[in-house]
Amino acid sequence: MNGMMMKLFFRFCLALALLAKIATVQAEVMYQCVDEDGRKTFSNVKLKDKDIKCTAMDLGPVMSVPPAPAPRPAARSGSPDGFPKVGENTQRERDNDRRRILENELEAERGNLEQARKDLAEQESIRTGNEKNYQRVLDRLEPYKNKAALHERNIEAIEREMAKLR
Repeated sequence: MNGMMMKLFFRFCLALALLAKIATVQAEVMYQCVDEDGRKTFSNVKLKDKDIKCTAMDLGPVMSVPPAPAPRPAARSGSPDGFPKVGENTQRERDNDRRRILENELEAERGNLEQARKDLAEQESIRTGNEKNYQRVLDRLEPYKNKAALHERNIEAIEREMAKLR
């Protein structure tokens, strides 16, 4: 065999081996289908085309999928020995600072959302002469709607973060 034929033969054998491996794990029956031009395809579904002849292949015993590994034991929740500890008052101050920052961000986002909704309402009330096609109106309003939606998502995220605080 020349080099080209050898490569094609090797690829065919590799594909067939991979297909057989997959078939043993996923399917009980594998079909070899040959079309009218003599091209072979392999499938776990028998093709119903009248020009394609499919025959079932003997794949041997079906391998079972190995069971999932057992869950690992939970890691220690405490800090390792010698790890620097933060005092209770220091942690409380940090938590209060975090809460204050989140409250300020929430207030700012609510203001931004209110402004975005006003801008959207203002744009919805405007009709320009070149927007005879309603899609142009929707295209013009889309950035305003996206901006309002962004501020709504930010508010939700900040509220979720505040709910996690102690």
